[in-house]
Amino acid sequence: MSRNRILLILLCAGLLTGCADYLNRYETMTLAAGDTQKYNSLLQTVDPLNPASKNTTIKGDGVRAAAVAESYRIPPPPPPP
Repeated sequence: MSRNRILLILLCAGLLTGCADYLNRYETMTLAAGDTQKYNSLLQTVDPLNPASKNTTIKGDGVRAAAVAESYRIPPPPPPP
């Protein structure tokens, strides 16, 4: 092979290696483009069919709950000096 032909091949190979970085990360449209708002709303939606939500009997002591609520309403007495 002649020297000019080898230099031409090396030059072309060098120029093509500069394109490799671009071809690895080019941007294209996907089939899911534009679904971001729908995805985010579905991500933050609480499961409306939770089986535990059908249980409406909540066990608790009403007297104790009333005492706790009253303790928040009345300020505590000052500490002794």
